[in-house]
Amino acid sequence: MIIFHHLNNSRSQRVLWMLEELGLPYEIKRYERLPSMMAPPELKQVHPLGKAPVIEDEGRVIAESGAIVEYLVAKSGGRLGPPDDIDGALRYRTFLHYAEGSLMPPLLLKLVLSKIPIMGRIAMKRIQPMIDVHLDFVESALKQRQWFAGDELSAADIMMSFPLEAARARAGLDRSRPKTIAWLTKIQSRPAYKRALKKGGPYDYG
Repeated sequence: MIIFHHLNNSRSQRVLWMLEELGLPYEIKRYERLPSMMAPPELKQVHPLGKAPVIEDEGRVIAESGAIVEYLVAKSGGRLGPPDDIDGALRYRTFLHYAEGSLMPPLLLKLVLSKIPIMGRIAMKRIQPMIDVHLDFVESALKQRQWFAGDELSAADIMMSFPLEAARARAGLDRSRPKTIAWLTKIQSRPAYKRALKKGGPYDYG
């Protein structure tokens, strides 16, 4: 059975959602953020980075959301994996990595700057236009198809969920980008997503 190490209000919520979508048996071990919003030191006993998500399975300890997601796709025989066509598979791989590689960094930078009085607020004015470029790119992608890779939910959508939920909460994603908002509504209405919310504990973005 998979042991899933989950930190509240973090990227690991989407891995919990994926486990529920796939119906894989797992045991959840929950960790709560410290008042500083850092992860508790207990997570370093699981993995040297001391972060979540982390899964343990068949003697393996796997960190990093993207690596975990790809491992779960393989473990479930390709479910939630890429479409069969070449273009769909390329979109799948693009958005699977775009979520953390391109979209998440400016969102995280804006969060950090929001904690810095005066100078942080000035710097944030330069960050928001960068974020808007990404949000426009996402909106244009969802104008072309229901899901990021193709006609069905895939692991690419699961990876994209956290940065877009964060953008909805704190980085200007609103109904001026209706396709993205409709996509968020759609994923958050899925039964597996709702089950994951109940099991995961506090999550400010769902």
